[in-house]
Amino acid sequence: MTVHSAHHANDGSDGPTAAFLADTSGTGGSTAAEPFGARTGSDGDRPAEQLHGGIDFGLFVLRISLGGLMIAHGLQKFGLFDGPGTDGFAQALTSMGFTGPTTLLAWVTALAEVGGGALLVLGFFTPLGAAAVLGVMANAVYGKLDSGFFAATGGFEFDLLIAFTAFALLFTGAGRIAIDKNTPWRRRPWPFGLAALVLAAATSAAAILLFR
Repeated sequence: MTVHSAHHANDGSDGPTAAFLADTSGTGGSTAAEPFGARTGSDGDRPAEQLHGGIDFGLFVLRISLGGLMIAHGLQKFGLFDGPGTDGFAQALTSMGFTGPTTLLAWVTALAEVGGGALLVLGFFTPLGAAAVLGVMANAVYGKLDSGFFAATGGFEFDLLIAFTAFALLFTGAGRIAIDKNTPWRRRPWPFGLAALVLAAATSAAAILLFR
């Protein structure tokens, strides 16, 4: 028995670790995840396209960071963390060019940030959480267009970064460190990501049309 085959014969395939690593994220089983350092070729190098646990950990960190940030921002709109509260944020929306019932828009924005952020942190209905964040950030970018790109002049650079991060999570899925671990939208995120993108675009456009 060669070293290569011996490794796979004794890799603990009957244990929970192997069950975790055998999850292939809906890729048809051709790129099964393996432990770090597994010898997958004659030279012991991992093929670049092969899944591994580092991807799941990276997605977990990304979700926690983005979700936690959005929760904090949303709670500020409710008056926590020295935030302006819904009335103060409604006034800020007015200064950004939004009109009409801006207090209602302030509440919707706050709920979308807190709710979407919580879904991302938990890895639960991740496409919906990412869509909520993306929709809010798209409106923030639109509202700051006149201020330029850079944040030093009141521009939208950081809002755009958050929007692109949420956009990426629509199509990567939550990773396996998530409540969504065994859901169809985690294993095959593309169609669900596209549907969530349409939802985010529709809600963002509706906010602009109704409140601008």
